[in-house]
Amino acid sequence: MNVDYEADARQRIDKWLWCARFFKTRSLAAEAVERGKVTVNGQLVKNSREVRPGDKVALEAHQQRWELQVKGIAPARGPAPVAQTLYEESADSQARRQAEAERRRLQPEPAAQLQGRPTKRDRRRIDDFRH
Repeated sequence: MNVDYEADARQRIDKWLWCARFFKTRSLAAEAVERGKVTVNGQLVKNSREVRPGDKVALEAHQQRWELQVKGIAPARGPAPVAQTLYEESADSQARRQAEAERRRLQPEPAAQLQGRPTKRDRRRIDDFRH
């Protein structure tokens, strides 16, 4: 796969996020940009915003926050090892993500244990709690 590392290379932010494998589909990447979860060089952007090598991208996805510097532009989505060469994550960002992952591991979300509708027993406990 041919990755372009030259400063004049450009690509739409939604396509770059998809090629760099932060999102499974390009439409999910576009939706994150529309919701304001992505900034380029500190500014909120639209999907049509083009990124170049050297730009700083911050994004929130999958309950994590990344701070990246764009290193290259890929013409199409490729394998994960190639996608990892498209960006460089800051040391602060890596440390924060690791600390957050450790916190989630040690303190699981109570709602994560709930599955499906409450049983008759659960419903009785909820009613007793409310009254």
